[in-house]
Amino acid sequence: MAYLKPPWFTVKVFNKIAMATGVSGSETLTVTARTSGQEQNIPVITVEVDGARYLVSTRGESQWVKNVRANPVVTLDTKVWAARFTAAEVPVADRPPVLAAYRVKAGKTVDGYFAKLPDPADHPVFRLEPV
Repeated sequence: MAYLKPPWFTVKVFNKIAMATGVSGSETLTVTARTSGQEQNIPVITVEVDGARYLVSTRGESQWVKNVRANPVVTLDTKVWAARFTAAEVPVADRPPVLAAYRVKAGKTVDGYFAKLPDPADHPVFRLEPV
């Protein structure tokens, strides 16, 4: 599966700012690393479609995606609340409406990822169910 590695600035600077401030509606996703067992924090933007909440990986087969597949219990944090969820991967055929809603919510900042990875199969999507 495809993966777009983020630049150094995004990893070392922007992601920390996004998680601290919630810029652009970002939330902090906490997953358990599949090999070390350590917690991994990633800024994400969730989207709601037909009453369900979803996570989308714009960069493809990232480490957090692999970690969620290995341990689907995750936490989402905002400045106001924190909640635990079980993440279930959405089949490729069911992803287009979620990806479309995500692109509207996330805005132009994600257009480049979808231009480089146009196939819905390249963007893992997870439905979140409260634990």
